[in-house]
Amino acid sequence: MSCMRFTPKGYGGHRRDPEQVKRDGWKEQGLLAVSVHDDRLTWPERELVRQLGEKLYGRRPGGQGVRNG
Repeated sequence: MSCMRFTPKGYGGHRRDPEQVKRDGWKEQGLLAVSVHDDRLTWPERELVRQLGEKLYGRRPGGQGVRNG
């Protein structure tokens, strides 16, 4: 008797943490997912991310800018 699968292949089981998904996306597909608020970035790097986001997708609603710090 075969075991019935209730979820499609690849669903269920162990979930990767979001950082691992981002890392895999970069390494496998050249996709970069980065927050404008990522504390690992310097202010100029966060500003560059913000400018790239605005150029590609437009301004964010609510006028949220990069926090200083």
